Amino acid sequence: MRHPRTAATPTMTDPQAPDAPSHFIREIIRSDIQTNKQGAGVYTRFPPEPNGYLHVGHAKAICLNFGIAQEFGGRCNLRFDDTNPEQEDAEYVEAIKRDVHWLGYEWTELRHASDYFEQLYQYAVTLIENGKAYVDDLSAEEIRAHRGTLTQPGRESAARQRSREENLDLFARMRAGEFRDGEKVLRAKIDMASPNINLRDPVLYRIKHATHQNTGDAWCIYPMYDFTMSLSDAIEGVTHSLCTLEFEDHRPLYDWLLDELPVPSRPRQIEFSRLNLGYTITSKRKLNQLVQEGHTGGWDDPRMPTISGMRRRGYPPEALRDFCGRIGITKNEAQIDFEVLENSVREALNQSAERRLAVLDPLRVVIENYPEGQTEQCTAANHPFREELGSRQVPFSRVLYIEREDFMETPAKKFFRLAPGREVRLRFAYYITCTDTVRDEHGEIVELRCSYDPQSLGGTPDGRKVKGTIHWVSAEHAATANVRLFDRLFLSANPAAEQDYVEHLNPESLQVLRECRLEPALLDAPPGARYQFERQGYFSVDTADSAPGAPVFNRIVTLRDSWAKASARQRA
Repeated sequence: MRHPRTAATPTMTDPQAPDAPSHFIREIIRSDIQTNKQGAGVYTRFPPEPNGYLHVGHAKAICLNFGIAQEFGGRCNLRFDDTNPEQEDAEYVEAIKRDVHWLGYEWTELRHASDYFEQLYQYAVTLIENGKAYVDDLSAEEIRAHRGTLTQPGRESAARQRSREENLDLFARMRAGEFRDGEKVLRAKIDMASPNINLRDPVLYRIKHATHQNTGDAWCIYPMYDFTMSLSDAIEGVTHSLCTLEFEDHRPLYDWLLDELPVPSRPRQIEFSRLNLGYTITSKRKLNQLVQEGHTGGWDDPRMPTISGMRRRGYPPEALRDFCGRIGITKNEAQIDFEVLENSVREALNQSAERRLAVLDPLRVVIENYPEGQTEQCTAANHPFREELGSRQVPFSRVLYIEREDFMETPAKKFFRLAPGREVRLRFAYYITCTDTVRDEHGEIVELRCSYDPQSLGGTPDGRKVKGTIHWVSAEHAATANVRLFDRLFLSANPAAEQDYVEHLNPESLQVLRECRLEPALLDAPPGARYQFERQGYFSVDTADSAPGAPVFNRIVTLRDSWAKASARQRA
């Protein structure tokens, strides 16, 4: 029998698929190819700074850059924008490579901006020789004060009038390490009255006496982002430089550098809106604060919006690609509901995850008319609508565990599960009827006494039906494991807009359930394996905290949106 909710063809929109929805960048590139505007072929790049772990916003950029290259038969480089040695680390370099591979992409070439440091230095020398750059003695604070405002022009530095020879000498001495950090910078000479503040003699190089994760101590001057990005794109032959909207005002500087220098190619910068996801923060600085202050267990904490965190939680890579395809590529800034991401995860897992039985809050059940010491095997399908995944045998015995919430002593009107005198069906097994309850010294129900119908395996001869079906595990054979229920890290839908976003952390974002009872097949589940615990949600074996014979399960996502119900109750 096909599953009633998922029998239809999946609606996933993986951006790698040839029929993925169109967007304005795709149309621009198609036009450029038709007119040969950028030359033959398509060449993109994904240029993260290795100063932290990638997050869900980077996933959008990865899918766009690599996806565009795949679609048009082009190339895409992974290039590390490693121009800030004090904040970068080889650990982040390796983590970024793992994340890109996990998402399903392979780069054409692996590059570092630091690979071009000598060439970038020579380009800077060319600007000085052409009267387009000068060495300045102003501090960072003084430069900001001289820059002016949106309504007032900037003021020129006295160093702007230095001769070409003096600037060349000072720049060479900067490279040689004669000056302290912040003592001098190299600035472009453009227009201090430009309406675009980014063109008011921007800094191109600064001094940093720090060991670099790729070049060691070979350099003590480092190029700024705008200078590096434009020229690195040109050096590599990138045709389309795809970046987020905050760089739109930087595009005139990007193009100015290409105009002023003898670069080997002319890339085209195109901007798109960044990903703003509800209940999530994607600022590396703020994410680092959460890690450093111990609000999470690290960059790969399953509650973090990092790719490594989502991978550890159990998100399938195809779900992230599907999510990025669904939200599209636009120039309009908008906040995406977190439920859109969770729906992509649910759809992917519904297709791929095998089903298992797990009781998270166990209540003991004794079937009094079932023979003591007897065990039988019940056949359980591994997937409701994928017969090729086969079936398994689940042991059934006299003493079981069911979910505590599946019993109610005084049942509510629409409660169709187990209650005194009521009959329910055990999934893959028999009909049972509750005949009595056992209480502890505090009056709490700790055990149910039940009877079963031996003729009801697979249905009843008299054709009677019950409204409730519940899951169970055999007490004698059950595996015991810890299960972690993860929820949204923030209570605020837009924590980035809050004055103190830490105050809006969800105190119930992690709940650890101990002594859960699982069917025995789950005891040897390998790290990273994903399952649907029937009627519970989707879970995976934690890759860090699990051990052979002692799995720890992470809830990936619930079967349906529990936050929508909570929001509706709040509105009511």
